Amino acid sequence: MPDAFDPSVHGKSDTSEVSEINSILQRLHRKMQLDTVVQDTTNDLINFLKVDRVVLYHFYAEWEGRVTFESLSDQKFSILGSTGPDECFNGEYAGMYSRGRVSAIADIEDADIAPCHRDFLRSLSVRANLVVPILPQGTQVDPSETLWGLLVAHHCQSARHWSAKDRERMQQGAEMLAMASSIKKR
Repeated sequence: MPDAFDPSVHGKSDTSEVSEINSILQRLHRKMQLDTVVQDTTNDLINFLKVDRVVLYHFYAEWEGRVTFESLSDQKFSILGSTGPDECFNGEYAGMYSRGRVSAIADIEDADIAPCHRDFLRSLSVRANLVVPILPQGTQVDPSETLWGLLVAHHCQSARHWSAKDRERMQQGAEMLAMASSIKKR
């Protein structure tokens, strides 16, 4: 089975830049596996929300990112190493998330989202998702300096309504993660 961080899996050429990014992401993933705050928080969220997966999506370059950690209800839902639809996520969305935006999609088939976003979520077998920002340094003017990544809950088997309590718990989780040693910016 190919490594989840293998650039050939994602259609990228094997350049030194891609290799360097993959090396950094692999170290980050290993560090997160040892970070009990990350494990405990994501495991708590998957149990509380009763979802198929909770992932950390880290931006390693300006609005280019990858899933660097996941908690799963079943290994078949693994998307570790997956990259996002870079053409769909831009500075406008980054700015909204850096100001605390929470996105709750009950059903991707009915949601008012860009076609590339819907296609991306379908490719991950997502039917509903809840997304909150991870902001280690609080909000500032430049989102690239504050938005570490996204904490995302995926419900894959059916549409799902996200309650105010679900959103609150995810935001609390993101705040806990922002203080984790493997995430906190130095």
